[in-house]
Amino acid sequence: MIYVYILVMAVVTYLIRAVPLTVFQKKIENKYIKSFLYYVPYACLTAMTFPAILYATNGVWSAVAGLVVAIALSLFNRSLTTVALAASVTVFIVEWFFY
Repeated sequence: MIYVYILVMAVVTYLIRAVPLTVFQKKIENKYIKSFLYYVPYACLTAMTFPAILYATNGVWSAVAGLVVAIALSLFNRSLTTVALAASVTVFIVEWFFY
């Protein structure tokens, strides 16, 4: 039965990729559709990672503290490594003192 599940998943994954290639053969000229398609990956990534940020720690407050630090540093155009390390250290310190 597991092979049927794998086959169905493979077919669905293939169809998701193949149907747009066969249906939309001309270049998309509409600026609203292009803008929508440009932002879809960012929206999906945000929807997947934001809940994980809040529930990955021992408490919600340490997660919120790390999130605030990460957002603040990213607004000041710091590198991804700096943002990740500072957010992790913030979570560690908050959990060390409060949990």
